[in-house]
Amino acid sequence: MKQVVTFGEIMMRLSPPQYQRLSQAASLDITYGGGDANVAAGLAYLGVPAAHVGCFPDTAVGQAAAQHFQHHGVDMRHCVFRGQRLGLYFLEVGASLRASRIVYDRYDSAFANLQPEWFDWDAVFRNAQWLHWTGITPAISATAAQATREAIAAARRLGLTVSADVNYRRNLWQYGQRAQDVMPELVAGCDLVVCTEGDAEDLFGIKPQAGAENTFVSMSRQLLARFPQIKQVLATRRNTQSASHERIRGIAYSGGHYYETEDFDINPVVDRIGGGDSFISGFIYGQLTYPTVQQALTFATAASALKHTIPGDINLVTAAEVEHIVAGNTTGRLLR
Repeated sequence: MKQVVTFGEIMMRLSPPQYQRLSQAASLDITYGGGDANVAAGLAYLGVPAAHVGCFPDTAVGQAAAQHFQHHGVDMRHCVFRGQRLGLYFLEVGASLRASRIVYDRYDSAFANLQPEWFDWDAVFRNAQWLHWTGITPAISATAAQATREAIAAARRLGLTVSADVNYRRNLWQYGQRAQDVMPELVAGCDLVVCTEGDAEDLFGIKPQAGAENTFVSMSRQLLARFPQIKQVLATRRNTQSASHERIRGIAYSGGHYYETEDFDINPVVDRIGGGDSFISGFIYGQLTYPTVQQALTFATAASALKHTIPGDINLVTAAEVEHIVAGNTTGRLLR
């Protein structure tokens, strides 16, 4: 099987232990994560060959970040090591009534300072079938946006499937270009997007038609009309009970049909970071494995639900474990 390739920034994640607040912490737990790379790692655990492309500082910290994903089965050979700084984010894990909170410290990172000519996309895609990116990547800097543009163009020329989680983060767009001016061109090259009604309105000015019975279907039809290359639109619906209790379901519009799953009830939530990345990695796996969109969507949502039970950014589950949940085995009984 050929690889799924992802492109984006990996950061160091620093969290106080045992639900502490940053003001209490005398130590911080270290791991690494990034929306695009989390997808690659999730796919690797599901048995799909995956590679990640990024830029790291040429330091022991940069090497540690890359080795973390290599340890989880991701091909990191096309990553570049230049620059001085790895982006950071600090996560306070919430509980019950107290929400989790993230503080970013990623300004002037090695990835933000990358140059598009550092990446040979023909070489990267030599053994690839799929490119996945997120809207975070072009938000980081003008050069990261240009590299994303070039990656999509090469993937289209070489016949790869292209997917994106549009993931609009308003506060990231600080380098003088608006998301509304950059993202439409990039999304136009995609076959599949993860996009909510809110993101569609913010990025593309697309609103569900007044009185629409299904706002997601109304939005999706307009999105496909605007961007004819797109064939599928995905999203999740969250019903948040507390920081420790979520209900999620997957929804999709594909081939003129609407699909949704049953709710997956997650209580307690251990770590919700990476839940969306696990959803898209699960759907990519499902598209490559199952004959129907419904099966792929159900697998994706179950994979996302499982991620909420695992600390860290990466979904450390096998396809068999996800299929166990899909089959209705949700009691958490001890397996021997």
